[in-house]
Amino acid sequence: MALRNPNSVFEQVTSGLQDSIAHSRGKMTLVTTTLPSPPPRMDPAEVADLRRRLHLSQAVFAAMLNVSVKTVQSWEQGRRRPSDVALRFLELIATDPGVVHRLLQTEEVRTPPAVSG
Repeated sequence: MALRNPNSVFEQVTSGLQDSIAHSRGKMTLVTTTLPSPPPRMDPAEVADLRRRLHLSQAVFAAMLNVSVKTVQSWEQGRRRPSDVALRFLELIATDPGVVHRLLQTEEVRTPPAVSG
């Protein structure tokens, strides 16, 4: 069986050996990263309760999550379940509701005074 790109394998082995040598000389440290567990599931009532605690309409909640209003309605009625990505964001919102206010901040629009005359 022929290698498709022998340079690629050679480069990978060489890189690995260089990393090993650097580590043995104390020039490279290893960092262990603990991955987070999957986001907790939310039942329809929990999604609706979270939205209501934030005092958001389904339309604003959907816009904030970048999903359609029908998607939020489906979650709240139990016809669909939020994706893992949506669940992670819902978890962040539930943990720190202030993030919603930071996301939804808008600049105050000042209107010029009416000109009489």
